[in-house]
Amino acid sequence: MLTVERNRLVTETGPGTPMGRLFRCYWIPFLLSEEVAEKGCPPVRVRLLSEDLLAFRDSEGRLGLIEEFCAHRRVSLWFGRNEEGGLRCPYHGWKFDVSGRCLEIPSEPPESRFCEEVSLTSYPCVERGGIVWAYMGPLEDQPPPPAFEWTTVPEDQRYHSKRLEECNYLQALEGGIDSSHVAFLHSGELRSDPLHHGSKGSDYHLSDLTPKFEVVESTGGLNIGVRRNAGDDKYYWRVTPWIMPWYTIVPPYGDNPLHGHAWVPIDDENCFAWTFSYHPSRPLNDLERRVMQEGGSLHVELIPGTFRPVMNKENDYMIDREAQKARTSYSGVRGIAMQDAALQESMGPVQDRMRENLVMTDKAIFMARRRLQDAARDLEKGKSPPGVDESSQAVRSASFELAREIPFNEAPGEPTKVKKGVAHTSI
Repeated sequence: MLTVERNRLVTETGPGTPMGRLFRCYWIPFLLSEEVAEKGCPPVRVRLLSEDLLAFRDSEGRLGLIEEFCAHRRVSLWFGRNEEGGLRCPYHGWKFDVSGRCLEIPSEPPESRFCEEVSLTSYPCVERGGIVWAYMGPLEDQPPPPAFEWTTVPEDQRYHSKRLEECNYLQALEGGIDSSHVAFLHSGELRSDPLHHGSKGSDYHLSDLTPKFEVVESTGGLNIGVRRNAGDDKYYWRVTPWIMPWYTIVPPYGDNPLHGHAWVPIDDENCFAWTFSYHPSRPLNDLERRVMQEGGSLHVELIPGTFRPVMNKENDYMIDREAQKARTSYSGVRGIAMQDAALQESMGPVQDRMRENLVMTDKAIFMARRRLQDAARDLEKGKSPPGVDESSQAVRSASFELAREIPFNEAPGEPTKVKKGVAHTSI
């Protein structure tokens, strides 16, 4: 459990909060490139870490992320005109570029230099892997651009999506590092999902419902190992890397694609759940891409024109009690991602961790909370946060068999290394 004070420490991410300062030290995924695909396209509202912002690609193709409200009368620049190298406020014509610099104040006399004194808060942006990323921290501490494997593979080897999740980022993240629920909540999908079934690993998962956990710190976060029996002399291991501050990579099944998640705070009661699907050594096949595009497997079907899932708390996630009763679906909720989201949102906007009761299989949750708290405190002392460097990000998940006498802390290194163009380790 966490006290009220410690729960606030790890869940509050707005400006000036310890966790907010920590998260602003990382490159943050916030838009799919397709949302601002064209030069001079309409601006996009962005709420990120409790800040109201506006993203746009100007007429020259430059990306900008600036505060939403005009420096003059504080009207929303979402109504603005994207034209000739900047965004012009429709109220009085003030114009701003992607750096937030005021370019024009039409009402001022020609000799006035007032616009040189006016600017909006802005944040640097980069594009990597079909995603737009922002850095919201001190410019002097800006880290190298993101180097996760899913940002570097060719376009035909990846598919990314995002969805709204109506809860604090931490309870969504904790679901991502909690592997013990998979054999229960997702048991139906392990048998039927086209991106998960058909591997020896699925059989091990379903035949051993009492896994053992080993968790070790990595340079960028944690390596979470889940052990199941694989005969008399071997264990079946699944290794989930958690990379600070909110990334997990799901262990693979056979030659199916790898999947990863990021849970990025919109504010303290909502987050965007990103899903990255990719194969390191081959293009996604037609079936894989179709399943992803149709909102299957770890992706979800969205209400058109939004990032809100079709299945949501307003319609009880379209739970099918008959399927639950017939044991064709353990939860009655369709799809791995929505099964997770339904239960994570059911905890409320911010989980009351004073009332929880953690057990041995929750070791990763305990250690992740501690690592987040330690990183926030270390930042106050001038120490660089973990996970911002390329070597910390260049890791994979893995699944493999291992002789019982080999300790876990000697095992995860090689299978979890990124090897460009080489398939992942999986059974």
